[in-house]
Amino acid sequence: MIHLRGEHTDVVIDESFGVPVVVHWGAPLGEVDPATIGRALARSLVPGALDVVAPISVVPEHGAGFQGRPGLSGHRQGGTAWAPRFQPHAVRSVDNGVEVVAVDAVAGLRLACTITLDEVLTVQLMLINESSSRYLLDSLLPTLPIPAHAAELLTFDGRWTREFHPVRREWASGAWVSENRAGRTSHEHTPLVFAGTPGFGEWHGEVWGVHVAWSGNHTLFAECMPDGRRYVQGGELLHPGEVCLQPGQSYQSPKIVATYSNGGLTPASWGFHRSLRSQPVHPRSARPVLLNTWEAVYFDHSTERLQELATSAAALGVERFVLDDGWFGGRRDDRRGLGDWWVSPEVYPDGLGPLIAHVRGLGMEFGIWVEPEMVNPDSDLYREHPEWALTTPGYDPVLGRNQLVLNLAHPDAFAHVFEQLDAVLRDHDVAYVKWDMNRNHVQASGSDGAAGTRAQTLAFYALLDALRERHPTVEFESCASGGARIDHEVLRRAERVWTSDCNDALERQTIQWGASMLIPFELMGAHIGPSRSHTTGRVHSLAFRSVTALFGHLGVEWNVLTLDDGERARLAEVIALHQRFRPLLHSGDAVRFDPVLNGQIAATQVYGVYAADRREALIVHATLTAGMSLLPPPVRLQGLQPDARYVVEQVPLPGAMLVWAASGIVLTGTQLATHGVQLPWQHPESGMLLHLRAL
Repeated sequence: MIHLRGEHTDVVIDESFGVPVVVHWGAPLGEVDPATIGRALARSLVPGALDVVAPISVVPEHGAGFQGRPGLSGHRQGGTAWAPRFQPHAVRSVDNGVEVVAVDAVAGLRLACTITLDEVLTVQLMLINESSSRYLLDSLLPTLPIPAHAAELLTFDGRWTREFHPVRREWASGAWVSENRAGRTSHEHTPLVFAGTPGFGEWHGEVWGVHVAWSGNHTLFAECMPDGRRYVQGGELLHPGEVCLQPGQSYQSPKIVATYSNGGLTPASWGFHRSLRSQPVHPRSARPVLLNTWEAVYFDHSTERLQELATSAAALGVERFVLDDGWFGGRRDDRRGLGDWWVSPEVYPDGLGPLIAHVRGLGMEFGIWVEPEMVNPDSDLYREHPEWALTTPGYDPVLGRNQLVLNLAHPDAFAHVFEQLDAVLRDHDVAYVKWDMNRNHVQASGSDGAAGTRAQTLAFYALLDALRERHPTVEFESCASGGARIDHEVLRRAERVWTSDCNDALERQTIQWGASMLIPFELMGAHIGPSRSHTTGRVHSLAFRSVTALFGHLGVEWNVLTLDDGERARLAEVIALHQRFRPLLHSGDAVRFDPVLNGQIAATQVYGVYAADRREALIVHATLTAGMSLLPPPVRLQGLQPDARYVVEQVPLPGAMLVWAASGIVLTGTQLATHGVQLPWQHPESGMLLHLRAL
């Protein structure tokens, strides 16, 4: 038995089976003999079953008698070696964990399982083909057991402009499965699931969370077996024939990242956040407020107009100016130009230099939009190299947004794109790149005709890594039609994600609520758009749009040249407000409080951020729709210092008229958690901001 100890979680591993078995993953155990856990949880034989009890190992084995979904699926020519049974081989310590190696001499396979515990529990697998014949791999899925009393699941539904919507479901029996074949992390199938004790909430109940850290196709599977045992399994979803291991070759699975809390969802999500904050690429400096030009000019570019926009933005307090789609090649609309990553002489006869010099002269950083994984058929690149598209020969390719996927796994295509992007970053003062990816994979075959999504995902990582190495001061944003590429693996390479293409504040309340269960606020792009939303047509006040975007990496996506003096003054106030609270917003712990429901729909949401030392907090009370009661229930804020005395003040929002009569009241942390504060009536689609500071 191996006992791994974390600050909030313990893990006990039995390595005697060959493939390691996690026998405990949960609350700290203190000083115990780990072997007693195995004995305490040993399962007896039951009538009508096999004469063995196959464990839920990190790779459950059908060959050992496991009756659920195997962790490894594959075969050799003729269908042999399809149900391996591994034997112990070696165990060695690694940083914060252990690597357990097992072999199956009959099947000719070696399996290395690496398990580590720091802020989160991670499991990663490697399969090596040690035979003289090839091995066709169908799946290799890290698996974690879930205790029998975790009988409820929280999963996430979504689509474009409506990502990260939480869904509760009972988990009394049977299986839940989510499969993503989009070629990117996905709007529809978020690679995240939580299991918990029935009725678990943001601050109560035991919770186990599992995330597949991978930016391509994935699968998540949760099963309650007929014998009552539960497990979650996740990893890469492979197309038929996508991975064929020749003798000596290996396959490494994506990491499974897992978190545990005995105090609800909010503390569980802190494990994910702290893991990201520990990454070397995680931003350490203040996140600049940015203006993105997309909803201001779309494809209607001119240096003079953009300079005016930049001047207006700088006067509002904007710190980074991002030039979106339309600056390159023949890109005058969304039907052409992708793949031609050179500055358009038609739109910028003097190049980007004058615009960048103007932006930099105003004290702002300059950012730029690219979509390197795509190509339009109407482009110089495609006309010269149609064979570089990620399509299947013999079929008419399926277009999406008038574009095809460019096969970055093709060495010449990779080199071409790298050289073009390297030149843009080398020849211009660019501090930030918004990296987009706007269509799903369909029949995506590599040069050999085999499925190519895995190779494309690895090539995407390699391209981004190479550019980061060449340009270490440039920051990158992961965008994929909004929130379709948000995962912990891409965030080893990016300082920001674009949470959604939807800037509608009402939709954003739920989108950002769900996203905050996986990522902290400083990584979450959140923009103030125009009063009428581009994607939904809804109209919202500046106060509601502002308080929604305040909790994230703030941006403006609005033609600020059209603002009147009052709007300009209020927007400048919002930007200053964000800058005032930015150190807290981007370093503290995100907190959420169980929403007040109107049927199955949240009528009000309360969320915010606590300083790490719990001496300060910023809280939003958002009314999304009319509830059944005239006043919402008192807001109770768990998790503050019980004996500390807090001044609770309303922070005025520009343009909002609501006044809380009790602003300035002093309450202890115990009082705030127990009886809380009663806030006044708010009309639907509005928000109220509270600041707490300890005396």
